[in-house]
Amino acid sequence: MDENSNRQFKNLPSHLKPRERLVQLGLEALREDELMAILIGSGTRGENVIKVAGNVLERIKQEPNFNDITVEELENIKGIGRAKAATILAGVELGRRLFMEEKRRSIQIKNPSSIADYYYRKLCHKMKEHFCILLLDTKNRILSEEMVSEGSLNASIVHPREVFKPAIRKSANSIVLIHNHPSGDVQPSREDIEITKRLVKAGEIIGISVLDHIIVGDKNYLSMKEQSYF
Repeated sequence: MDENSNRQFKNLPSHLKPRERLVQLGLEALREDELMAILIGSGTRGENVIKVAGNVLERIKQEPNFNDITVEELENIKGIGRAKAATILAGVELGRRLFMEEKRRSIQIKNPSSIADYYYRKLCHKMKEHFCILLLDTKNRILSEEMVSEGSLNASIVHPREVFKPAIRKSANSIVLIHNHPSGDVQPSREDIEITKRLVKAGEIIGISVLDHIIVGDKNYLSMKEQSYF
């Protein structure tokens, strides 16, 4: 922490010093603005770090999905420059990734709705289609998650070679296909159905089963297996 940051914290009353409160009381005792203040490090003339942190949180919470906020938008807040904006976004993204990793570990593969819930949180803010696969072992435990393509699905992008390459490399027993529909409508397109059938046949030849293809939309999902599309 630089000299200016230390001075900003020193000028706060003892009960408002977030770093000291964290050390003495633990993370759970800190409010959201105090946690943000630690990331920011210093305030600006006329506004201490707690005030600036509160302004940042207020701006972030205005977004339907706070992951959409940009460096430029944060820089419009008094006391936030490029470096602080980058630090804030890095902290938000790190928290999101750790949360999603924990969610992924808790997925029960026998339940399509739990997979859909995880991927809705992961993909709901995406403006393009994202095609992902879950690689599973013989006990349906997750080996890894792979992103195959970004953009409208077509047979040249979602090719069996690209889908099964990581599955073969990591000795997966089976896979689950997942992609989002930014429109919110989870009904599969003709292209979705054709690609799924092609991948199912390829998996049968290779010996890696396609257990399901889940489409996630606006707080809804469709299991192509449950709906007998293959």
